[in-house]
Amino acid sequence: MTLTALLVIAAAAWWWHNHRPRRHGAGASAAARARALRTPLVRLATALGIRTRAAALADRSAAGAAGERRTAARLGPLTRTGWHVFHDLALPTGRANIDHLLISPTGAVFLPDTKRWSAARPVLIRAGRLLHGNEDVTDRLNGLRHETATVARVLGVPVTPLVVMDGPQLIGPHGRPATHLTLHGTRIVPADRLTDYLTSRANIPGQRRPADLAATITSDLPPYTRRHRG
Repeated sequence: MTLTALLVIAAAAWWWHNHRPRRHGAGASAAARARALRTPLVRLATALGIRTRAAALADRSAAGAAGERRTAARLGPLTRTGWHVFHDLALPTGRANIDHLLISPTGAVFLPDTKRWSAARPVLIRAGRLLHGNEDVTDRLNGLRHETATVARVLGVPVTPLVVMDGPQLIGPHGRPATHLTLHGTRIVPADRLTDYLTSRANIPGQRRPADLAATITSDLPPYTRRHRG
């Protein structure tokens, strides 16, 4: 197959993926970022065995989307016990998105943020810093703190941030596997323990009625792919 034919096929695939109707729900915005990054030239380079930074970023976004969808599947059963569950929401300003937002049956609000990192290296806290193996990843929680503060202002109630770790094992202070970690007030939990953690906090009292909070979220925090169509 000629280079021209490969480029035409890549361009057609890119146009289709970026002009078809936008999907909403868990992982939608991350998947859209992955599609946008895989431009015709990037697809052509990949087909020729050339690795580009854009392709690596696209793969990371696609992996993040998959992680968010897995988290959403875990959270789904909570709706049968009175929880309100939302996914992939837009903040009032800026380009950041909220992975998941939950309201408990009593009106407590939780903001889980899925992190899909390599399982080859553990996650631990050392000297007040979050490490993924030997890499300092503390600053990767800055976005979650911003999102939590913004949602708290929109809803007018406290919001509890959670990091949902999809992949790496958590290691505690004594070098042993841990069921959770806490860094500067942010709880980090393994993905497979998320619903247990939330269920254990289902009776924490909130400050507004769950139905009122859900109505505010629907009006002020729309699906990300609806607000940001570009």
